[in-house]
Amino acid sequence: MTTTLERIAPFQNEVIKSFTDPADIAAMRAALATVKATFGKEYPLVIDGKRIETEKKIRSVNPADPSQVVGIVSSASKEQALQAVDAAARAFESWKRLPAHERAGYIFKAAALMRERRFEYDALLVYEVGKSWPEADGDIAEAIDFLEFYAREALRYAQPQPIVPVPGEQNEMVYIPLGVGAVIPPWNFAGAIMAGMTAAAIVAGNTVVLKPSSDSAVVAAWFVDMLTEAGVPNGVVNFIPGSGSEIGDLVVAHPRIRFISFTGSKEVGLHINELAAKPQPGQKWIKRVVAEMGGKDSIVVAADADIDAAVEGVVISAFGFQGQKCSACSRAIVDAAIYDDFVERVRARVAKIAVGDPTDNGNYMGPVVNAGALKSISEYIEIGKREGRLVSGGKRVGETGYFLEPTVIADVAPDARISQEEIFGPVLAIVKANDFDHAIEIANNTEFGLTGSIYTTDERKIERAREDFFVGNLYFNRKSTGALVGAHPFGGFNMSGTDSKAGGRDYLLLFLQAKSMSRKLG
Repeated sequence: MTTTLERIAPFQNEVIKSFTDPADIAAMRAALATVKATFGKEYPLVIDGKRIETEKKIRSVNPADPSQVVGIVSSASKEQALQAVDAAARAFESWKRLPAHERAGYIFKAAALMRERRFEYDALLVYEVGKSWPEADGDIAEAIDFLEFYAREALRYAQPQPIVPVPGEQNEMVYIPLGVGAVIPPWNFAGAIMAGMTAAAIVAGNTVVLKPSSDSAVVAAWFVDMLTEAGVPNGVVNFIPGSGSEIGDLVVAHPRIRFISFTGSKEVGLHINELAAKPQPGQKWIKRVVAEMGGKDSIVVAADADIDAAVEGVVISAFGFQGQKCSACSRAIVDAAIYDDFVERVRARVAKIAVGDPTDNGNYMGPVVNAGALKSISEYIEIGKREGRLVSGGKRVGETGYFLEPTVIADVAPDARISQEEIFGPVLAIVKANDFDHAIEIANNTEFGLTGSIYTTDERKIERAREDFFVGNLYFNRKSTGALVGAHPFGGFNMSGTDSKAGGRDYLLLFLQAKSMSRKLG
């Protein structure tokens, strides 16, 4: 008998557009015009399928030109957050009983809709969070990948599970959903991570309250509307943008919340973990926290490396999307034997980076996400000037948007602040290592453990790094960014989070629990 999973084509990653095809360029320009025509549109809360306008609003602005309001999103009150949890709890009673193939069908439909509207979603990310065209398309391609991958995973977990047979008994183990979850995604992968976190939870049979970042609430509103269009029943996903201080803690602590799926800063992630660990009156379970909290990622360049390839990998990893990726290379650790040459080549390569409005595909770097980020990153640059030697950049670009030059600071000590603290912006620290052993020691000297790369032609160094470079995602002779769903399950160690491995075969287990059943025969 053929199973549902066997009738579905094997998963394949979406191909990210390079925007060298004239047809893609034309489609993207048309999409930018279409999305710009929607600027200022209002987006309501969605609770149990009801669209609710509130007096308090979130103004999502274009970081390249903050005078442009991309959208105005209703902001949930405490009472509305409680209503959303109640709605999700009611919906769970019927949603959990749907066969996995029906839940997966909704997610496959959502993936098809997103694929049809890919350029419009790309354009929205260009405007709402300042992504370049290829970065925006990579984000949406990953979102589609998550939907396709997790729908297939739900079907796989619904299949009979292998257990050891016992004579005289009929035994089985099944995976069942957890309950109501709080999904709290970040702004930096406003399409991919938001969609992936939400889809994983609901395709496994859970219901959610979705509280997106205020910097990327419009793309989340689009996604929730698309799930409704795909047929997802009322109450399965409840959309409640709002202040973390006003409703975030309330939702996390709620006794009917069974799990929290979070991506963001270490500080907020630890706060959520602490709050979730304390049982509330009426709570019947230990809450599960799935957290991805950032990194301080290093690329190690050995003396025998292909220096040009290493320079390119470091620069792309450091300055793609303005360094606003938890996987971004924020430290290049370079063998002393090639250090001076490497620094000079990085300086020359960074000088070619064009900074400006990301609606122009000629600009590689756009703005950082908001005024707070601009201020924080600028403060770190000043610290870096005192801790090392400014090689390039260091200044704001223009006065209209939140633009910064790509900044490189060399001669940085391994224990310097800019070598230890997550900056989340276009700042690269270059650290000199005495040799490869010293470089690995430096690479492991932070509290994080998310991504890392090694550039070397020596197989013995690769094997050493396999054993001793302590990160969740380790790459050899390639950049530290750009994990692909299914190919590079993503998640890190230590203060980088719970090693949740998004896009991997064990990720859906975080939203499921196993139930073993045995029946005596005869």
